[in-house]
Amino acid sequence: MKTTEEIFREMMDCFARETGLEPDGTGELAVRMYALAAQVYGLYQEAEWTRRQCFPQTATGEDLDKHAFLRGLTRQEAVQSAGILRFLVSGGAFQDLTIPRGTVAMTAGQVAFETTREVVLKAGESQVDVPARAVLPGVTGNVPAGTVRTMAVAPVGVAGCTNPTAFTGGCGEEGDEALRTRVLASYRRLPNGTNAAYYEQEALAVEGVAAVAVLPRKRGLGTVDLYVTARSGLPSADLLAAVQEDLETKREIGVDLQVMAPAGVKTDVLVTVKTREGMDGGAVRSAVSAALETFFDGNLLGRDLLLARLGQVVYQVEGVENYKFYAPAHDLTVGAGQLPVLGTLAVEEMP
Repeated sequence: MKTTEEIFREMMDCFARETGLEPDGTGELAVRMYALAAQVYGLYQEAEWTRRQCFPQTATGEDLDKHAFLRGLTRQEAVQSAGILRFLVSGGAFQDLTIPRGTVAMTAGQVAFETTREVVLKAGESQVDVPARAVLPGVTGNVPAGTVRTMAVAPVGVAGCTNPTAFTGGCGEEGDEALRTRVLASYRRLPNGTNAAYYEQEALAVEGVAAVAVLPRKRGLGTVDLYVTARSGLPSADLLAAVQEDLETKREIGVDLQVMAPAGVKTDVLVTVKTREGMDGGAVRSAVSAALETFFDGNLLGRDLLLARLGQVVYQVEGVENYKFYAPAHDLTVGAGQLPVLGTLAVEEMP
């Protein structure tokens, strides 16, 4: 694209050719010419921006959302992580203690979580587990077990809290590149009402579905098996029922359609990391744990688990200088109806 200076110089040269006069480069005419050149440059920029937004390959933001809408797709929203908060009482409660819904607990890094229902810690008991979720959506809510340690306002009689298991499932709003990939894929595999692409597109349109694998005729002629995942990984019974109900009204006549969860392929991960000098080793290892837990989501459906990809996840964490995997020992090959699921996770300091 031409710059303002190039446009200005072309205008001045054209003026000289047409009039036979050589304008002064500092006079009023030159100033007006330069202002006009700047306006023309703005029009070039506007035309270039319009050209980019006209095609899904280059569109961004709201304009990319419009291309997705034409293909029956929407941008996936951010999701809060979910897990368990455990509230503790020293020596056992002397009476029933109520843990209100919305009780907030936090990590040392001020990542906040809130209980999603009210529970009662019975007299004589020393602890109670309560379902909870991150206050804010996004990957920051994916924290390892034991990292929640304080309460914003402690319920009466409660001495402490923690999270016995990791908070998982949090993810940010779908980015432009991920949405663009889905939009372009919908053009490459055009649905016709009967093929696998049709069932995949319709299932992905159900809120909460992250990935779909379609296996036609697996149980014989006239059968279609759909494996679906949630963004956090394995789907809930409610999500499976929602997809089944939606597709029952759209399937072909005589087709035996089954929507099911994929088989989870449990994968233990043991990695040692070397912390960059000047960084907090404990904080870096916690960040690596959170990154790996976030990586194991529903988008891995039917995709081989590559050590190179796991290494990329680890190395992208700020403060990691080097790493070494002890498990898995090699790449994991999975089938179309399988989902790699994180088993035991251990992140240790490299000796």
